Amino acid sequence: MSESVSDLVDRLHREADQDRPTEETPDVGIVMGSDSDLEVMMTGGSRPGAYDAFVDELGFAEQTDFENPPEERFTFETYVTSAHRTPDLMTAYAETAEDRGLDVIIAGAGGKSADLPNMTASIAYPLPVIGVPVQEKSVDSVIGMPAGAPLVAVDAGKSFNAALSAAQILARQYDEVRDRLVAYHEDLREGVGDVSRELHDGGTAAFRSRRE
Repeated sequence: MSESVSDLVDRLHREADQDRPTEETPDVGIVMGSDSDLEVMMTGGSRPGAYDAFVDELGFAEQTDFENPPEERFTFETYVTSAHRTPDLMTAYAETAEDRGLDVIIAGAGGKSADLPNMTASIAYPLPVIGVPVQEKSVDSVIGMPAGAPLVAVDAGKSFNAALSAAQILARQYDEVRDRLVAYHEDLREGVGDVSRELHDGGTAAFRSRRE
C-alpha cells in the first residue's frame, strides 16, 4: 500500500473512532474515481455541479479538516477513492462513513466500468448513496445494481441534482436545510415567472433582441 493511501485509510479509521458531535462532522461525502471527474462532480464545465449547489445555492461549506470544522452548520467533504486503483481506500471510506458522521454519500465515476458508486453503496449500506455517471457511457454501470442492493442515481453529469437530492435527505431531519431547499425552489419559480411575463408582455421579437 502506498504511503499516501495508507495515511488516508488510517486517518479515516481514526476519525471514525472519535465519536464527534453531529454538528461538527461533514453531513455529505463526495467521492469520485479520479480527479479527472472533478469538473463534472464539483463545478465548472457546461453546467453547474455539486459544489455550486451546496455552496452557492444552499449555504453549505466544504470541510477539509475533520477536527476543525468551518463555522457553517452544514458541510460536505471531497475525496478521490478509485474502485479499481485504490479499492482499499474506497472500502475504508465506505466502511467508516456512518461512524464519521456522514448522512449521505454522492459517488461519481466515469468510463464503461464505473464501479465506484455501486461498490460504495454496497459497503456503506444502509447509508444512502447517490450515484453520478460522469459520462453517458457510465450510466448502465452506475444504475446496474441487483435487487436488494439499492443505489439512487441521477442522469449523466448532473452532480448538481445529486447535491439537491442529498439535501432533500438531510431536510427530513433538519428544518433549516428544508427551508433552504424551499427558498431555492421559489427562486426558480420566480425566475420562470419573470421570463414568461417578459416574453408575453413584450412579444417574441423584443424578448429575443434584449437577450442577444
